[in-house]
Amino acid sequence: MIRSQAAGKLFVAGEYAVVEPGNPSVLVAVDRFVSVELTPSVDQGRIHSDQYGRQPLVWRRDAGRIVLERQDRPADYVPVAIDTVERFAAERGTALSFYELAITSELDDVNGRKFGLGSSAAVTVATVRAVAEYYGLDLTPLEVFKLSLLATIDVNPRASGGDIAASVFGGWIAYSAPDREALAARLRTESVAAIVGSDWPDLSVRRVSAPRSLRLVVGWTGEPASTSRYVSELSGRQWRQSAHYERFLDASGACVSGLIAALDADDAPAALRSIRTARGLLSELSAAASLNIETPELAALCRAAEAAGGAGKPSGAGGGDCGIALLPAEADLAPLLRRWEQEDIRHLALQVHPPEGEPE
Repeated sequence: MIRSQAAGKLFVAGEYAVVEPGNPSVLVAVDRFVSVELTPSVDQGRIHSDQYGRQPLVWRRDAGRIVLERQDRPADYVPVAIDTVERFAAERGTALSFYELAITSELDDVNGRKFGLGSSAAVTVATVRAVAEYYGLDLTPLEVFKLSLLATIDVNPRASGGDIAASVFGGWIAYSAPDREALAARLRTESVAAIVGSDWPDLSVRRVSAPRSLRLVVGWTGEPASTSRYVSELSGRQWRQSAHYERFLDASGACVSGLIAALDADDAPAALRSIRTARGLLSELSAAASLNIETPELAALCRAAEAAGGAGKPSGAGGGDCGIALLPAEADLAPLLRRWEQEDIRHLALQVHPPEGEPE
């Protein structure tokens, strides 16, 4: 049996702007995981997961590509991840066989509600790792990232890949996305191995220093939100081609660059100012594009962070899910947590998942 896992993530800053190639963001990996267990099988593959109900998802191959027994299912990250790794393996001359995957997740609550910690990215990365190990591919972390992103954009073309980078590399990272439209076009004419082995312009992943004088605290609103829906809504609006959007991108880039510098210098006041600026930029975006990024619950979460001497903001696309608070390391958490409890905001006792291999 092969076991793999991948960590969840939180956006710290740079949401929405990061979907444009080359625009920076900061993310952190957290110690909640999606786990995959792989066991060999014969004649067909199966995927066991709570999201499929009691019956496993059955897959076979047709002309070397993964096909599902239930063809009425929408595109799904796990079969696409399997297919992407198998294309890569076959291009390297590896003989393919069948296996079963059993998937478990710590990225949702007991009722199956997602926390907004990047479950789609984590299950993709964990699947890529498991299948690659099964075929003895000995992938570098960067190759795991690239295969995971290629699989992801087959399902969600606008995905930035920041959550994938956090899941693969762990720790605090600065991330800028490659041009996913260009990658999707290459997939129609080139081998997966050739694409993975090439340079990806605009892609950047590097370590950011974990703040020693600040602590990260995470609250969950209890309202799941759809990142892909929010990003798709924004992408489909004429506003995205406006001068306002260009100003947002420029301002977000400056804010994130300032945050990275502050974190690397362990300059707590500057980091808190950057978080407040990032929150303000999301609020302006929300108003200009008629999105509901900062819900009343997220606003209450942020106010409580400010009252505790720190700074807060929505994490990710907003509209629900999680918010983050950065507080001075010596701050008393009790008043913050009481305020959150009064607003029905659940404290998620998360820690930063350590780095896993250096970005190349």
